[in-house]
Amino acid sequence: MSVFDVAMVGRLGAGALAATGMGGMMFWGVLSLALGVRMAVQTVASRRLGQGLEKQSGTAFHNGLVMATAYALPVSFLGWMFVGNIVPFFVNDAVATPLATQYTSIVFISLVFSAYSFVFQGFYTGVEKTKIHMTVTIVSNLLNVYLNAGLIYGTEGVKFFLNDVAPGFSFLSYLWQWTEFPALGVKGAAISTVVASIWMATHYTLYLFSKDIKNRFSVFSFSFDRTMMSRQLKLALPLGIQEGLIAVGWGMFYKIVGMIGLVELATTQLLFTIMHASFMPALGVGQACSTLVSKYLGEKRPEKSETSIKESIRLAQYIMATMGLSFILLPKQYLMVFTNDPEIIQIGVFGLQMIGAVQFLDAIGFVLWFALSGAGNTVFPAVVESCLTWVIIVLGSYLLGVVLQLGFKTLWLLFPIYMGLFAAIMIWKVYQGDWKEIQV
Repeated sequence: MSVFDVAMVGRLGAGALAATGMGGMMFWGVLSLALGVRMAVQTVASRRLGQGLEKQSGTAFHNGLVMATAYALPVSFLGWMFVGNIVPFFVNDAVATPLATQYTSIVFISLVFSAYSFVFQGFYTGVEKTKIHMTVTIVSNLLNVYLNAGLIYGTEGVKFFLNDVAPGFSFLSYLWQWTEFPALGVKGAAISTVVASIWMATHYTLYLFSKDIKNRFSVFSFSFDRTMMSRQLKLALPLGIQEGLIAVGWGMFYKIVGMIGLVELATTQLLFTIMHASFMPALGVGQACSTLVSKYLGEKRPEKSETSIKESIRLAQYIMATMGLSFILLPKQYLMVFTNDPEIIQIGVFGLQMIGAVQFLDAIGFVLWFALSGAGNTVFPAVVESCLTWVIIVLGSYLLGVVLQLGFKTLWLLFPIYMGLFAAIMIWKVYQGDWKEIQV
């Protein structure tokens, strides 16, 4: 959804692009704690599946819903109320700051529904029902794109938007003629995301009624296991805190880039959006690896877990190396999908090519992070990634970009160091083999 938000807001200028990027980063900072809940649900559900205790996979799901509710409800309210006091710290610009405040305050409303969707994702992935994700994601994104076009540009403006980005599809503007859509700009993108998030959680819920899921995992017979909840919290908290620290770290990186210039900040948001989109297919491979590692450990077949890790790295390399090569060869073409600003395109080429050059390193670290988390080791990857983010990315970018004033391009030279170290440390940890003995 964030990819489409950025692609459709990009035509509104650097201020709107920077505002959406910073707002999205702040939202991800609080939502990232729910990632720990998702992984905890997935790890325990898949381990119980391997042990033949399918009803307990349903209990892991119920525990996840409790954790998501306890966290997301109060944080959603507090974010909606006080985000205006936080945004100026990260971005201080006459145009971008009010837009970022507007976007973030509305998006915070979707936190509860996004957290529930994470729990559903963890459960369905853990019990090997991943086709559900494909259907739900496609429908939710189509809804988000449809509402984005209407609410960002309005009934009249959507015609000009389609003529600009896809002239051959300008006839689709008739889809927005049945009512009067107001042109809300960045605010429209936020409203679209909230509605799509509500639908996503609802759509996931509907799949619980299928006979295979309802009866096999007893999802409607609410069960609460205190011991299992304790284990899930031990898995979720390190990962959630790690993701939160990393998100804040990247938020600081955004702030440092913003100190260099607003155009540089908008470009960074664009590059991050493309980078995140590029590893989404590998994310699927990583989650599959996590499920299989945990399941095979539950079946007392650690050698199958090792095979799953090796095959997952191979598949992820195929995907991300191909994407990386395309970034190196066609950087301008990618950037032009999201913006028509010549300055953003010009300074973004080097960053995108650097991202492309390190995709193969990202694939290794990515998969091994999921493998260790699936085995139940969420502490070690959390500590390593958090330290590298703050030392290499945050401190390094501040020294190069602000203290030494070496310019925007030098910041992207930090990425090979960051990803190379992370991949090397994850390889070393997996080869230690102690993850095979973890009880979940």
